[in-house]
Amino acid sequence: MNINIDYIRQEEAKYHNEFYKENKLFEKGSWLFKPVPNVLRYLNAISKKQNMRILDLGCGVGRHSIPLAEKVRQTNGVVDCVDYLETAVEKLREYSTHFNVQANIHPVLSLIEEFPIEEQAYHYIVAVSSLEHVESVDQFTDVLHRMIRGTRAGGVHYLVINSGVEEIDGVTGNQLDPLFEVNLPTEKMMSLLQEVYRGWSELEVVVKPLEYTINRGEKVVQLKTNAITFVIQKPVD
Repeated sequence: MNINIDYIRQEEAKYHNEFYKENKLFEKGSWLFKPVPNVLRYLNAISKKQNMRILDLGCGVGRHSIPLAEKVRQTNGVVDCVDYLETAVEKLREYSTHFNVQANIHPVLSLIEEFPIEEQAYHYIVAVSSLEHVESVDQFTDVLHRMIRGTRAGGVHYLVINSGVEEIDGVTGNQLDPLFEVNLPTEKMMSLLQEVYRGWSELEVVVKPLEYTINRGEKVVQLKTNAITFVIQKPVD
């Protein structure tokens, strides 16, 4: 694949901007209807702390950020929410006010690879279908290492990463170039993750084949992916 990164991000921005206009958070009809349940479940293991800090990389409009903020609101927790789409960040602010968690939500307009992760800052880091949209495999690996350095002892990372992605024209059946900056074969992605997180405890590792239809502008596209759920916990010092 030899697609310009700017083109990929332009097309992804078009898709998400239109999607966020047509679908509301926590309303039936789209993947915005509810968070991934286990994102909240794994928080429960570490959520009794005061002043808890959470990082949601690729937060979108708050599918996970807002329920996480509701969980830690009573203990003065905060969720740093990072997304590079202005539309997403604006709607996140609106939704956080609507759900009365604006004091616990810190929206940041930034590319994931450019967001400075403070060392030993976070108890919980969530990245759902977002890390594969950093600029390159090298940047992907660098972000993982910075996430590790930014996590407190006993902290947890909840990652969902697409791998082996295919995009197929819904009309002609022709293979298209997948609009993903990082698209590694599943085995290679798993090997990379396990190497980077060597010494951490694996709480959940699942590879789930998924297939669904999306719109790329006026083109209907069938997207196939092996979604890796990789949940790991940093050793306690």
